[in-house]
Amino acid sequence: MVKKSCIRRVDLVNDFTREDPWRVFRIMSEFVEGFEVLSKIGKAVSIFGSARTTRGTEYYKLGEEVAYHVAKAGYAVITGSGPGMMEAANKGTRRAGGHSVGLNIHIPCEQKPNEYVDTLLDFRYFFVRKVMFVKYAKAFVILPGGYGTLDEFFEAINLIQTERINKFPVILFGSVYWNGLLDWLKEAVLANGNISKSDLDIFTVVDKPKEVVAAIKKFYAQG
Repeated sequence: MVKKSCIRRVDLVNDFTREDPWRVFRIMSEFVEGFEVLSKIGKAVSIFGSARTTRGTEYYKLGEEVAYHVAKAGYAVITGSGPGMMEAANKGTRRAGGHSVGLNIHIPCEQKPNEYVDTLLDFRYFFVRKVMFVKYAKAFVILPGGYGTLDEFFEAINLIQTERINKFPVILFGSVYWNGLLDWLKEAVLANGNISKSDLDIFTVVDKPKEVVAAIKKFYAQG
């Protein structure tokens, strides 16, 4: 068995990012490019999920269907551009004839954008990329995933809870996958007074692809 190694690419000659003052300009350029490109895509939904999900599995197929229905409803779909659930979402969007956006991140294990991305943006900084996911999304859809997916989910509901951004639909897909987390939030976090009962209403849980679009439409119909 061959263990995959991750090699960080370092340009010793041109790596101006080692100097903090110059790093500011790099950060600014990522914001400017992101704002310029994404401001033109119209209403969109950001979809998150594990890069490790294998093609052909049930969750992969469900992720593709979720994105298909989101795109059919007239939304562009934004993902992290990678494999697994991200690929499934971009694939479903392509199948629906929608516009598929990928926000790629440079990490030690080089992530290659999947073949279904129409508009691709590359980022060196996670925090800039996070802004792009939130700023141009009408909803977040959280498919089964790991640490990165959980990070996006908790950051979104924290920003809503603290009123740093306006409330928008945050949808967990697949109750079987998420039930353990939901039980912990109720039985440990809520029980110890670390969140309010109303904080559990910041997000919605659904099990069918069509229910994702229904939840988005319901939210904006109430507004």
